[in-house]
Amino acid sequence: MASKQNAEFQFDLSGGQLALDLANTISRRDDPARRRDHLEDYDNVLSFLRQSRVLSLQKANELRENVLHHPAEARRSFANIIKLREGVYRTFAAAAQKKAVAGSDLKLINQFAVEALRHRALTPTNGGFGWEWIAGQRNALDRALWPMAQAAADLLTSGELKIVRFCEAPDCQWLFLDHSRNRSRRWCDMTTCGNRAKARRHYQRTRE
Repeated sequence: MASKQNAEFQFDLSGGQLALDLANTISRRDDPARRRDHLEDYDNVLSFLRQSRVLSLQKANELRENVLHHPAEARRSFANIIKLREGVYRTFAAAAQKKAVAGSDLKLINQFAVEALRHRALTPTNGGFGWEWIAGQRNALDRALWPMAQAAADLLTSGELKIVRFCEAPDCQWLFLDHSRNRSRRWCDMTTCGNRAKARRHYQRTRE
């Protein structure tokens, strides 16, 4: 289950919310020739969560050690993470385009989110209390799945669902939260998709 990449891939976290960033871990979904999945194994998931500041380096390393001893469990958990990601993408892509969300996708997210809630507990922290994920020996590797399922449920039930947007770049189709003042953001990232769109328009004008 070790990552196939020597250097850790740096994930683009421009979605603005963990569930959307998860959905965006595939580049160019609709282009078979250029499509790239940035979650190839469980180790990639841990890198994604650490870069998203959902997991500490210590916790990520603990889970990596667990993978070495329980490879079958890691494969099972990873398969569920990918299943969740695809349901999340379809759900929020539909919402962003004002389309109906498939009942099967809502059921999928609900299933994982309800299971995640069973593993949250209030614990003392910094003189107060906070939520912590509690995993047993049999489901330790699902610790990576739970916060993503919770993030999807939180976004679905929040007012921010109305500002989920679909990147207008034809070769992108990533999702993001539009926090711009007049809700007019068109691209997931101005420095990539935005600049490419401007370059295409400029080229078209020069060709006319």
